[in-house]
Amino acid sequence: MLPLIFETWTQFLLTCGILVVAQLVYVLFGFGSGLIAVGSLALLFPDIRDVVVLLLLVNLPAELWVTWKTRTEVRWRPIGILSIGIGLGIPAGAIILRNSEPHIILTALGFFLVLVGFIFLRLPAAGKISPPVWAAPPTGLLSGLLTGMFGTGGPPLIIWYHLSAPNKAAFRSNLMTIFLLMTVIRVPSYAAAGMITPKHLYSMVAVMPAVFIGAWIGNRLHLDVSEIWFRRMVSALLVVLGLMLVF
Repeated sequence: MLPLIFETWTQFLLTCGILVVAQLVYVLFGFGSGLIAVGSLALLFPDIRDVVVLLLLVNLPAELWVTWKTRTEVRWRPIGILSIGIGLGIPAGAIILRNSEPHIILTALGFFLVLVGFIFLRLPAAGKISPPVWAAPPTGLLSGLLTGMFGTGGPPLIIWYHLSAPNKAAFRSNLMTIFLLMTVIRVPSYAAAGMITPKHLYSMVAVMPAVFIGAWIGNRLHLDVSEIWFRRMVSALLVVLGLMLVF
């Protein structure tokens, strides 16, 4: 028998179901996979590290595909500035994950997302605000720390692009390009920390059919949803994900 992180068939099937939803949301919006999967799979697995590593590996195909398909929407200068902080934050977050139990941070993040989501639901200027350049490195640093710790580094970047991205394609494309760059940094960081093992690689292969199904559905929905409803759904999703983290 190949080594897997799943102890029972029930655990495996529930994981596949959660990943279908997580990948659907990820490809539809460009974020949310980590928050959905970590919050849900943490109820099934005693070690959150298994969840974080599995999600890192299964998100890579969607990130590669969306980034390539929508590469004309990518704006590299803001991404480069944000990446300065991200590159510093991810290794630090991985060290914190390995040596501590930072659940208090997840709870605080949950309350923050609920607040921001409600604000965005009332904010008419989304997509028309350019954050100052000086705010990019600390935004990237916070995102990198959260990514290294939980695989959920999206919130600071979601807020950034919700304010500045002109349309849904640009929003999704730039977010997923950054997440792809994060993955490139995280894999060697996690490998150096001894957190990627054969059981994680075999488990990734086992759940890939579910991952592909969710990604396909998410892309179909992304093409059909209007710009106004897309932004409303992003704001509502922030509230839902925040409540998931809190509870």
